[in-house]
Amino acid sequence: MRQLIDFDGTWHITRTITDFTGGPNAQLVGQCSFTPHDGGLVQAEVGTLQFAGASVALKAERRYTWTSQGFDIAVYFDDGRFFHAFDPRGDVVSATHDCPPDRYDVTYDFSAWPIWQVTWRVHGPRKDYTSRTEFSRS
Repeated sequence: MRQLIDFDGTWHITRTITDFTGGPNAQLVGQCSFTPHDGGLVQAEVGTLQFAGASVALKAERRYTWTSQGFDIAVYFDDGRFFHAFDPRGDVVSATHDCPPDRYDVTYDFSAWPIWQVTWRVHGPRKDYTSRTEFSRS
C-alpha cells in the first residue's frame, strides 16, 4: 500500500507534451527529487525541455509540496495554494484542478510501481494539451 513516504528519493523523469492547438510538441528529460520537509515532501523537478523544431533546449524547473491527508496525498503549489489531492493506494487514480477558464484533469498510474506515470489533460480557451510524465528510480 503506497503512502507519502514511498515517493521519497530521486526519480528520473521523461515528459512528453502533445499540443493540440497547433503549437509545438515538447520533451523534457530530467530528475525529480522528493525530500522531507515539515512533515511532508517537497517535489523539485529540474530538466531540459526541448520543443519540436527548436534548436535550443531550455532549462525547466518546478516545485510542489506533498502532504498526507488521511489516506490521500494533497499537492500544493510552491506558493502554498492547494492544487489537487489523490489516493496513492489505487493502481490508477484521478483528480481535477479547476482554474477558470481552464480545467486540468490528472491521472496517476501506479500499475507498474515503482515505475509510475502522471498524465495531465488540459482544456481551456487557449490551452489544449496532454502532458505525460514517467517516473523511475534513479
